[in-house]
Amino acid sequence: MRDIEGEGLALRIYIGERDRHGGQPLWQALLTLLRQRGLAGCSVFRGLAGFGANAVVHTEQVLRLSIDLPIIIECVDSREHIEAVLPAVDAMLDGGLVTLVPVRVITHRPHDAARAASAGPQE
Repeated sequence: MRDIEGEGLALRIYIGERDRHGGQPLWQALLTLLRQRGLAGCSVFRGLAGFGANAVVHTEQVLRLSIDLPIIIECVDSREHIEAVLPAVDAMLDGGLVTLVPVRVITHRPHDAARAASAGPQE
């Protein structure tokens, strides 16, 4: 794990739950790509409702057979790391929205247990 602090970018990718890439859910393929590229952190969020460029509202309702809820993938890293992965992200998207938001990273570190394990045995 590498440390990041100071000015960076938050990459947000808005897609639908039914979007796919290479036979798997698109959110899962994007998460795998972003991890393989070594981004500092990434989370996937499932929305309750939303609409996109086509203005069709997607919401979870009991009687709906076809659910396509919004998914947001958010990653935070340095400008250089985020911009380097953008072409690969774009190539995977059929539709959706991608945004970049400036952020100031205050703290980025593993939980204490992970830190202790990586430090090795204590004397």
